[in-house]
Amino acid sequence: MKNSIWIKSGIPLIIILVAFVIAAIMISSRKPPEQIPVETQAFLVDAKPMEYQPVSFVVDSQGNVVPRNKTSLSAQVSGRVVSLSDKFIVGGMFQKGDVLITLEQDDYRTEVKLAEAELAQARAALEEELARGKVAEQEWRSVSSVVPPELGLRKPQLAKEQANVKASEAKLERANRNLDRTLIRAPYNGIVVERNIDLGQFVSAGATVSTVYSTDTAEVRLPITDKDLMFVDIGNQSSNQSDVTLNATVGGKNRTWTGKLVRSEGILDSGSRVLYAVVEVKDPYQFNGGDNAPLRFGQFVQAKIVSHQKQDLTVLPRSILRLDNTVLTVNDNREIEIVPVDVVRTTADEAFIGSGLNSGALVVTSAVPNPYNGMKVRLPGDEPAMPPEAENDKESDTQSVDVKDDTTVTSPASSGGK
Repeated sequence: MKNSIWIKSGIPLIIILVAFVIAAIMISSRKPPEQIPVETQAFLVDAKPMEYQPVSFVVDSQGNVVPRNKTSLSAQVSGRVVSLSDKFIVGGMFQKGDVLITLEQDDYRTEVKLAEAELAQARAALEEELARGKVAEQEWRSVSSVVPPELGLRKPQLAKEQANVKASEAKLERANRNLDRTLIRAPYNGIVVERNIDLGQFVSAGATVSTVYSTDTAEVRLPITDKDLMFVDIGNQSSNQSDVTLNATVGGKNRTWTGKLVRSEGILDSGSRVLYAVVEVKDPYQFNGGDNAPLRFGQFVQAKIVSHQKQDLTVLPRSILRLDNTVLTVNDNREIEIVPVDVVRTTADEAFIGSGLNSGALVVTSAVPNPYNGMKVRLPGDEPAMPPEAENDKESDTQSVDVKDDTTVTSPASSGGK
């Protein structure tokens, strides 16, 4: 009975022990798997060669259109307004020399007549004195051979009459000027902005009667920052004026005008620390013909100043330039090189590089995480190195399974779910 119990309990232990022995023998006799080294491919980047080229800078600015000449017309004489020109209305256009206002002239015509009469009397007195002088000279020579004195020849009296004639002529000239000043004329081609008088109103000498703007030339004051000042040709204004393109929306359409940068105001604005450049636009209201819309005073315009100065620069996307003014390049060994560059100017989209890059250098245009000098990279045209085992691998067909009678069963993904 005891023997059967030991037999029943010993057989499983023997089996387990034999199994452990066999497993140990199999494990110890197993060959290790063949290990193939895994090669990590270099980081893929995009790069393009850079070349230096002549670049003209364009400086952006903005400003309001103002007249070159703004005049407050004043009356030089007093009088009642008797007539106004049809052009003398707010917004009315006039030509140089047009009579805009006529003052009452009766009193001034009377002054002219009085001055003419006074001049005639003075001339008559002068003629009389000349005759008296000749008679006095003849009488003196008839009684004496000595040179006659000036008083004996009535020369002081003659000088007095000559002075009276000149004074009468001056009074007549002044009377004629005052008569002419009753006609208030346009000083230039322009537009009426403000009218301060009306028919029948009495105007005193020196009173402002109107405000007018010249329409021959318009000006635009453009603020130029200190960093853009070196790209604007202001110093050589007379011989080489920069072209300026002005843009504005008029009547729902984008309009363009062309002007010239003629001068600067010469001082920095104490508040904004900018220098104002002045652009001139000839014939802004298109009086001399043209199919463009008029450039009206008060219009706000955007301006692009094209510099005549050209520099050999490399233009890069702004995103390529790093914060420390360096760029990433790829050398012939397909390694990253961090190159410091001289940045001439930057905009929101572009960076202008003056020096630091060799002509034809490959500049990295894609993002590279944590770059460092000597970092291995590859370009899109480079073929990655493949081990022989990988080159012999072929893609397996997992989309179909061959069965008997040469029938192909297609998976639902390839059959369109039918």
